[in-house]
Amino acid sequence: MGIPGLRQLMSLALLFIGMTVPVLAQKDFLTPNEADQIREVQEPVARIKLYLVFARQRLDQLQSVITRNRAGRSAEMRQLLEDYTSIVDAIDTVSNDALVRKADLTAGPTLIVEGEKKFLDVLQKLQASAPRDLDMYDFQLKDALEATSDSIDLAKQDLGFRGQEVNAKAAQQKKAVDEVNAAEKKLGTNPNADKAEAAAVEATKPGRKPPTLYRPGEKPDDGK
Repeated sequence: MGIPGLRQLMSLALLFIGMTVPVLAQKDFLTPNEADQIREVQEPVARIKLYLVFARQRLDQLQSVITRNRAGRSAEMRQLLEDYTSIVDAIDTVSNDALVRKADLTAGPTLIVEGEKKFLDVLQKLQASAPRDLDMYDFQLKDALEATSDSIDLAKQDLGFRGQEVNAKAAQQKKAVDEVNAAEKKLGTNPNADKAEAAAVEATKPGRKPPTLYRPGEKPDDGK
């Protein structure tokens, strides 16, 4: 498991290259109606509550799909798990953004921990049930489990300490973007600007390692 909070800092670079949380809400892991609801809510804890509702709905849909023995089920499972994981990441993005803006996040961590512990239980039970087509969405399920565990760990951190850490990271990313902008201004144009901005975003992406499909003790060259 990665360092708690590292994978959730992706939003910080975006804050300094002209993107905002409402823009993030337009990502296609939300339905148009859900995205509209997020845009209408500015207070971070209220947004977290909405995202928790959306995450719960994805898991309810997941449980509904798993009970059906029909063609194409695994594709639905993959998509629902991916959307769920993106929503969990969005919850942490909202929290980080609130800390950067020094908005009130007091009630947020408790809501996140209480809600996501229930989500984790659902995912763990799904994994333990070993569905017949698990291999088709095992990666996405492990990713969802990892994201949920990391998000819970992050929410349990002291807000004061976490705020210092997030703001320090944000300052680093702002400096990187400012340097790109200064280079562009000096040269008139900077063909590497897009790459530099992309690097700034990449530096704040989740530090969580993607789940492996190998069994414990198995190496990539096993079976050759």
